[in-house]
Amino acid sequence: MHPNALLDLTTELLRQVLLLAQPADAVVSAFLRRHKALGARERHALAETTYAVLRQRLLLQHLAQSGSGALERRLAILGWQGAAGALRGALGPREQQWLEQVNAIDRQALPEKLRHNLPDWLAGALREQLPQEDFWPLVQSLAEPAPLDLRVNLLKARREEVQRALADAGIAAEATPYSPWGLRVQGKPALNKLEVFTSGAVEVQDEGSQLLAQLLDAKRGEMVVDFCAGAGGKTLALGAAMRNSGRLYAYDVSGHRLDALKPRLARSGLSNVYPAQIAHERDDRVRRLAGKIDRVLVDAPCSGLGTLRRNPDLKWRQSPRSVAELQAKQQAILAAAARLPKAGGRLVYATCSLLAAENQAVVQAFEAEHGRDFTPLPALDLLQAARVQTAADLVEGPFLRLWPHRHRTDGFFAAAWQRR
Repeated sequence: MHPNALLDLTTELLRQVLLLAQPADAVVSAFLRRHKALGARERHALAETTYAVLRQRLLLQHLAQSGSGALERRLAILGWQGAAGALRGALGPREQQWLEQVNAIDRQALPEKLRHNLPDWLAGALREQLPQEDFWPLVQSLAEPAPLDLRVNLLKARREEVQRALADAGIAAEATPYSPWGLRVQGKPALNKLEVFTSGAVEVQDEGSQLLAQLLDAKRGEMVVDFCAGAGGKTLALGAAMRNSGRLYAYDVSGHRLDALKPRLARSGLSNVYPAQIAHERDDRVRRLAGKIDRVLVDAPCSGLGTLRRNPDLKWRQSPRSVAELQAKQQAILAAAARLPKAGGRLVYATCSLLAAENQAVVQAFEAEHGRDFTPLPALDLLQAARVQTAADLVEGPFLRLWPHRHRTDGFFAAAWQRR
């Protein structure tokens, strides 16, 4: 494709994404489906430029003010992630001169707001929660693309075997530092046609998400509920940990998300998983299991702000109001799920949020109402019992607490209790 046409397409895609009416990944995927003739490098340039602009939106909009022409075109030029030669081929002399002038600006001399690229409410919340020396390392980590983490399905392969198979395919993978199931790959190699993927030997899953499954520590023959299963990443990890025995109920209010579990479940070789769409957290399917379950995972709907490396649009699509609405939903879901564990059963509440409002505040409200029935379990003890490596690095007080800048995972929080 001619460079001019590629830059025009990128401009068009940015125009759609920056409306912030839908998740960016959905808009990008739909756009690329409509342009099937694009090659791999062109698709990479379109998608990665879009995400680069979302990560640095405040900064790039400020820098773009000095240019002329469509704003989205100027943003595409400033955030360009394709081949440098393709960009040069698309720019006229005036645009090239403007880009050189912008690139000469000392960005470290700009106001903090333009350097951290966060909305004021989110920057303020993170500054309150973090030690001063951690704020900028976190900001830097959120501005970088996430690596690709894989979970080895131990029902079908060992980690070393998968690592060798990937190496034979020209893909370097290193063992994740904490999860004994994980491998980390840099970049975005095409995995979906490799035998290790099609056979179900690996699934894409962030190391932090794998650690949530290990915190629950589901055992052979148990009855387990994944209360907000979604597309089933943690469901599959739990089923494998149970060695394909017992019964694992995967509940979600979204049939669309559960549909995404079906092909993954078929690859996994698991037969102990029972997916079911529920109408709400008080559904009769849930009530029938009250007091019968060994372990319950509540990976609650949340702001997703721990996944900003992957979903940078979320910082522009969430707000204090939406977080407050999510907090009320989280408390209701956790209260409903708390009816399921039997005496001695384990309950784990988790989010992929960075915010105390969705994490510690929800835990405090739950314990104020249900403290008579549940004993808090220190995350360190549970992780050590599950043989998670260097577990002490992963906790803050009694909680599992993962930060992108400290652990190279998505941001996760989890608390655990035992039913009395």
